[in-house]
Amino acid sequence: MSFLLHTMKLFTAGKTTLTGLQNARNLMSKSLYYSEFGDPLNVVKFREIEVPPLKSQEVLVRMLAAPVNPADINTIQGKYPVKIKLPVIPGNEGVGVVEEVGSDVKNLSAGNRVIVTEPIQGTWRDIGVFHHDVLRVVPDNLGLVEAATLTVNPCTAYRMLLDFKNVKDGHIVIQNGANSACGQNVIQICKAWGIKNINIVRNRPEINELKKYLECLGATYVLTEEELRTTTLFKDKQIKKPLLALNCVGGKSALEIVRHLDKTGVMVTYGAMSRDPVTIPNSALIFKNISFYGFWMTAWKEKASAVEKEEMIADLVNMMCEKKLVGPVHKMVKFDKYEEALGNALTSKGFTGCKYLLDFS
Repeated sequence: MSFLLHTMKLFTAGKTTLTGLQNARNLMSKSLYYSEFGDPLNVVKFREIEVPPLKSQEVLVRMLAAPVNPADINTIQGKYPVKIKLPVIPGNEGVGVVEEVGSDVKNLSAGNRVIVTEPIQGTWRDIGVFHHDVLRVVPDNLGLVEAATLTVNPCTAYRMLLDFKNVKDGHIVIQNGANSACGQNVIQICKAWGIKNINIVRNRPEINELKKYLECLGATYVLTEEELRTTTLFKDKQIKKPLLALNCVGGKSALEIVRHLDKTGVMVTYGAMSRDPVTIPNSALIFKNISFYGFWMTAWKEKASAVEKEEMIADLVNMMCEKKLVGPVHKMVKFDKYEEALGNALTSKGFTGCKYLLDFS
């Protein structure tokens, strides 16, 4: 589950406006930051600092929304495999409005709505200065939540559905953690492409509501982990065995999915929510020739070409603008209550993966 930080204009009468500010020295930015690794509730602090004048290739952006993803939390904890120079403003993705551009910036202009396309840019702030290379213009009719959360979970789902077993060839997909942010994107992209999908979730008191929610997104089948162990879906040929499995849980959940994969199937692991290792049965390797891979969006971005990145983002944006891919359920909270968003990211409560939005108005 991930959460959203939402910002509005923070300037009151008498303060500097956001127009014509490349030479201003009293424009202040409110942000979160941390100077040591640890528990986010302890190490993440609030501060207000002066915004420096723009350099020739920089862009001044008024941030609108920025999500708190599990990777953000792990980075703050010092558990994520990326090098961070402290102190730093957290936040790996987000959406904002361009207020001003440097003298050498040709592809952006004031008023453009933009997303931050590269990680570790510090999006948890109301006003930021970014290099123009890490920004991409998105349509004004793209939803706020969709834009803010575009570059992590939708992209992860998109790549996993294409790069290991191309589901557009008609392959069935099975996934655990189906109610996660990424899992919901998998379901919706599969629906948009006409692909049948089997979705596994943990049992819970509101399981019927969760099943209906995922089915409304486009899930073909939703099963609890217990139901998967006894299902006759495949034996009764109600649906073909899947050739692609997406695993974000690990442990027994992953093992059970492997049991249902067809010959020459592929399992892609992109998370470890249970913190239990993936166990691979010998028979899956010997008799079914199943392959096992890992996926990390950050690593893909480092190797992918600009053309590949643009094609993916453009495709996702089109699906979102056509309402085939919608953002998650969300809730607004005031900026001074940011601890609530961090706390919920740490506990991951809520069957729909409700995102919390910090409101700066």
